[in-house]
Amino acid sequence: MICIPIFSHTVFCGVFCCMSLILSWTSCLSQESCVKTVVRSCAECIKSGPYCAWCKLLVKSTFIWPHCISCTYRPAAPHTNAFRIRLIFLDFPDQPWTFTFKFKRAEGYPVDLYYLMDLSYSMNDDLQNVKSLGKDLLKALRQITKQSRIGFGSFVDKVVLPYTSTNPKRVQKPCPDNERFCQPAFGYKHVLSMTDNEILFNKRVSEQAISGNLDVPEGGLDAIMQAAVCGDKIGWGNSTRLLVFTTDAGFHMAGDGKLAAILEPNDGRCHLDAKMLYSKSSEMDYPSVGQVMQKLVENNIQPIFAVTKDVEPVYRRLKDIIPKSEVGVLTSDSSNVISLIQNAYRNLSSNVIVTHDDLPDHVTVMYTSNCPNGDLPSIRGTCDNVGIGKEVEFNVTVTAHKCLNEQSFLIGPLGFREKIRVNLTTRCECECDDRKDSNHQHCNSQGQVSCGTCSCNKGFVGQKCECKIGDKSEAELRQACMPVNGSMCSGQGECVCGVCHCSPGEDGRSIYGRFCECDDRSCPLSRGQPCGGQGRCSCGTCNCNPGYEGDACDCRKSDNRCRTGNKVCYGRGNCVCDVCNCTVGYTRPFCETCPGCPALCERVASCVECHMDERKGNCLVCQGVTYREEPDLKEQRLCKRRGTDGCQMIYSTKQLQGVEQYEVIFRNKECPEPPDLRLIIGGTFSGVALIGILLLLALKAFIHMRDLKEFRRFENEQKKSKWSKADNPLFKTATTTVQNPNFGGD
Repeated sequence: MICIPIFSHTVFCGVFCCMSLILSWTSCLSQESCVKTVVRSCAECIKSGPYCAWCKLLVKSTFIWPHCISCTYRPAAPHTNAFRIRLIFLDFPDQPWTFTFKFKRAEGYPVDLYYLMDLSYSMNDDLQNVKSLGKDLLKALRQITKQSRIGFGSFVDKVVLPYTSTNPKRVQKPCPDNERFCQPAFGYKHVLSMTDNEILFNKRVSEQAISGNLDVPEGGLDAIMQAAVCGDKIGWGNSTRLLVFTTDAGFHMAGDGKLAAILEPNDGRCHLDAKMLYSKSSEMDYPSVGQVMQKLVENNIQPIFAVTKDVEPVYRRLKDIIPKSEVGVLTSDSSNVISLIQNAYRNLSSNVIVTHDDLPDHVTVMYTSNCPNGDLPSIRGTCDNVGIGKEVEFNVTVTAHKCLNEQSFLIGPLGFREKIRVNLTTRCECECDDRKDSNHQHCNSQGQVSCGTCSCNKGFVGQKCECKIGDKSEAELRQACMPVNGSMCSGQGECVCGVCHCSPGEDGRSIYGRFCECDDRSCPLSRGQPCGGQGRCSCGTCNCNPGYEGDACDCRKSDNRCRTGNKVCYGRGNCVCDVCNCTVGYTRPFCETCPGCPALCERVASCVECHMDERKGNCLVCQGVTYREEPDLKEQRLCKRRGTDGCQMIYSTKQLQGVEQYEVIFRNKECPEPPDLRLIIGGTFSGVALIGILLLLALKAFIHMRDLKEFRRFENEQKKSKWSKADNPLFKTATTTVQNPNFGGD
């Protein structure tokens, strides 16, 4: 690999790199790629990446570089003991460091088993079998290891509506009325701490009675959380920790507590009171599956979900989330629980998962192993089917992506208490002892030498503190040497007081330009030479010698194949290397046609209208159009377009040689005669009068027809009347006869 020395500590290559003397080039011994970045000190060199080398020896000549001395590498011996604290020095950020972690499965490792049972009423028959389980369970465990203990706990659900009836009588006896032995409703209860006494286990479990609740899901996650975090009360030891969780129902999780107006999130802490009951059951929400998983992993507890067939799919999905867990199917009365635990333990103990805890920020850890499919890096190391006495190896690769002070994290297999504590530190400062003269002559008496470079006094910058900043800051001076989206001096020169001083190029090429962006060798090659040896290369472009042309000056000038008669590319392109390079839109071979251009009539329509309206003027946008008037223009193949004034333009056109060059032959416009205003006004008034008369006649006809209709109706009613000659009993005459009583009769 060839690397370019730029004499300003800005580009470095290789882990070990030797740079030669004046104006010479560098050949790197390392096969790593050069990293281009702005580096102004040995410390920045380290931080820039693992392949930066720094020349710390002071030289007097500006362009002389002695051999490069890389930062000291301090590898530690590979780790072979699985449980030992060790210190790792990471010399460069982003440089991986790998050590070996060995694990051997021991025989007779202690086992603690905590039996956590659902005591809702549907588990009544299961409880009867578990009451005599202690002896057989310890016997089965002692076939695996002689050091085994068992404990017991139980759960139902939160004693609040809608999970459990809060009627005082139902709280005391949540079971059916015919059930004689029933204990009050509760959330979680720790019954027996870890013991190796099967008689005590049977005694304490036999004292348990069934309980009950209202809904189907139970408070199992509450119980698992308390069993995991209350280690001192459960009695977990330095052992393989198994939690056997038996139930025939699903579980409530975080958020379900809102149904009972329980809004306080679960805090993941131990809340067992003096009676070993979960005291915050009715005050805190259920934990989330993630919280339960975290606490099980932190406390190295491996759950075994012993569940009935109908809820097996639910706990299979839970197993996929919680590492080092198993699921087994219970019979209807839990009679197979011992064989289920044995099978689950064998699966768990043969599955080795190595992971880490308390990992610092900006640090990554990856694992590979000598197990099947273990060669693919992963965030966890996994080995299956690891038998007793079998040793497996994990390669642990640690990478710090930033400089770190000493920090630590833990590595170990899940399910075991023993861990490796890995202490990390990175070296991000160089160890140089050349800080002596505060105003060193090498630094123009304006700074001191540090690791072979000048650390300038305030107000001075540059490789040798030769530049006085004045009104500009050092950052502004550096920015003046950087093109947009580019590196300083394009990585091919040194920025001195805001001006790029370009370095000699590779193979003797000349590098120049404001940002050292040009050289005399970067032009297209022909016959193995820039510009074919027939031109001069200027910043990527060939300036060809007379008689030659082309991007690489690779052909002689000729237009024989570009001609049609005396026309070269129809004036619509350039003939380069005897081939027409047409103007956009026109096509080869002679740039004669333009398939995508508008029709000829449309192209010149606006120019024709402009010319006809301004015979004595000039239409600037139509300077490439020539006009000729011909009154007797034949009707064959004419263009007819209507102008903005409504007149029809009649013309013919053809395209001449060149771009936008046309000839137009036209005759006078045909404009329609203007309308007679007198006729329009008279007609308008006549029309209005006629419409008025018609409306009056229509109104008169309507009134006449309505009156006629009424008259005929009256006549019809007259004909239907029948007159009687009898006196009307209601009628009284106007004459009244009064007789005097004094003159009556004879």
